[in-house]
Amino acid sequence: MAQLIADRRDVDFVLHEQMEVGKLTAYEKFAEFNKKTVDMIVSEARNLAIKEILPTQKESDQVGCTLEKDATVRVPECLHQANKLYRDGEWLAMIAEPEWGGQGMPKTVALAAEEYFYGANPSFMLYHGLSHGAANLVKTFGTEEQKKHYLPKLYSGQWAGTMVLTEAEAGSDVGALQTTATRNQDGTFNISGTKIFISGGEHNMAENIVHPVLARIEGAPAGTSGVSVFLVPKYRVNKDGNPGEFNDVVCTGIEEKMGLHGNSTCTLVLGGRGNCKGTLIGQENKGMRAMFLMMNEARQLVGLQGFSVATASYMYAVNYARERIQGKHLTAGKNPEAPPVPIIRHPDVRRQLLTMKAYVDAMRSLIYYGGLAHDMEGLAETEEEKEKYAERTAILTPIIKGYITDRALEVTSQAIQVYGGYGYIQEYPVEQLMRDCRIFQIYEGTNGIQAMDLLGRKLGMKQGQPFMDYLGEMQKTIDEARKIGGLDKITGRVEKAVNRLGEVAASLAKATASDNILNAFAFAHPFLDVTGDVTMAWMHLWRAVIASAKLEKIAGSTDMEKILEKAGKNKDAAFYLGCLKTAEFFVMNLLPPAMGKLETIAETNGSAVEMPEASFGG
Repeated sequence: MAQLIADRRDVDFVLHEQMEVGKLTAYEKFAEFNKKTVDMIVSEARNLAIKEILPTQKESDQVGCTLEKDATVRVPECLHQANKLYRDGEWLAMIAEPEWGGQGMPKTVALAAEEYFYGANPSFMLYHGLSHGAANLVKTFGTEEQKKHYLPKLYSGQWAGTMVLTEAEAGSDVGALQTTATRNQDGTFNISGTKIFISGGEHNMAENIVHPVLARIEGAPAGTSGVSVFLVPKYRVNKDGNPGEFNDVVCTGIEEKMGLHGNSTCTLVLGGRGNCKGTLIGQENKGMRAMFLMMNEARQLVGLQGFSVATASYMYAVNYARERIQGKHLTAGKNPEAPPVPIIRHPDVRRQLLTMKAYVDAMRSLIYYGGLAHDMEGLAETEEEKEKYAERTAILTPIIKGYITDRALEVTSQAIQVYGGYGYIQEYPVEQLMRDCRIFQIYEGTNGIQAMDLLGRKLGMKQGQPFMDYLGEMQKTIDEARKIGGLDKITGRVEKAVNRLGEVAASLAKATASDNILNAFAFAHPFLDVTGDVTMAWMHLWRAVIASAKLEKIAGSTDMEKILEKAGKNKDAAFYLGCLKTAEFFVMNLLPPAMGKLETIAETNGSAVEMPEASFGG
């Protein structure tokens, strides 16, 4: 059953062979995380995910959360034991500093563990992901007293955290919020307002829930420039750091959602009785700057959620295709004696599975690469180096959140298709995974917003130099691939795509600074799409470079016949050959449409913005 959540062999490949996390032990900060330790961490995470979290997935979906008459929320009972074991293992604080109770491990390694957890039950893990984000916000912007009172309890999971931004009239336009903060003489603020769509906003798995809340101090400027962020706990925190009296944070409703039924999505009324108090985090009117730290972490987390659900869907589908006997082999013709075969032997099913695998494998590489950029930023010895990795993370964030969640939904849909009619019913897990997956394209900033962020902010950083440096990293892999004869077929195609992306990016950046700005932003999402496609091609080429060298060593030759013979007997040879064929499939079959999209973007046809509103009909 272990293989039904994630491909452990590929996890190890990306960690140790592609990202080479072992090199991080050269730094004192990560000296203890050698290969043996990393493998043990991943194995323990897999065991917890499979044995304890995965069994809660279906039950938590069917039972859902219940809002009680006293305004408390009861989560599915099955989650409590998993929650206890998750907390006991100190999994929430994997990358947190030891001084606050964390394990101080590389984020790259933590992502491998979290891949299993989120693939097992994203509803359950959503309670914990935002707790880590809230703790990180306090760690970065909080006072010493706030850190002392909140961090140990948040990182341990004793207290939970949320992110409280959205209002009925202030969704994506955060600056339009109506929640107010009024000063008190003791330095606290009275908070008053209503927030909606708050994941884990109220539940019975923690003794306190800490809400980072965006609000406007009375008299502050309109828009985002007048927004501040406050810590608003469910129960006020006494001077000894323990929960005190109820803080007038009331859940008035939980949403009946398409998916993620095991997570409570709440409407919260703050100060309905005039008795909700919060403490300022960071500077007044600088709340968006502070909250963007949490939002960017959350956006990368959403990409991980989408990927984890996608890889679980793929593993279920490929195992089902091996077991499901249906139809004769295509070459059997009309032979009445021909036996039926597993559906994995049918060409169209193989096409679907390889499409899924091509996306999932490259997603894993991209997400772990994002983790490595985070780790290297923290290890940087110069400001210049630190800035370089920060810029890389900034570019990666909308791609990881936007592109990956778009493709993840496609992968979950294809999993249902592989199952056929069985995929559409609740007897099998893939229909739930698709329902759970759909929200990832929406929350923490819709994918349209991610596209606008990539085009409007990230592409223009330092006159486009960080983006060009990103493409430069791709070129380094292309140069390596050129040295390997067997990769000629795909190397040239990837290079052509990288070069064309750079040209179109430069053209589109100019358009955003001209009278053609509306047309340019009409192509923001297609630009995100092609940037993601080219990034996937790069990841596959990178994987293929490594796999080619390993195959030559195992087979003692570059001759494909000898490699195929070896792959029939040697699991590692079969794995590396799979890397090569998957890369070939992506570059030859899934990358060409991106080239067509690039030409469409280059034209920036204006029909989308020129269309009169009345002409849309209705």
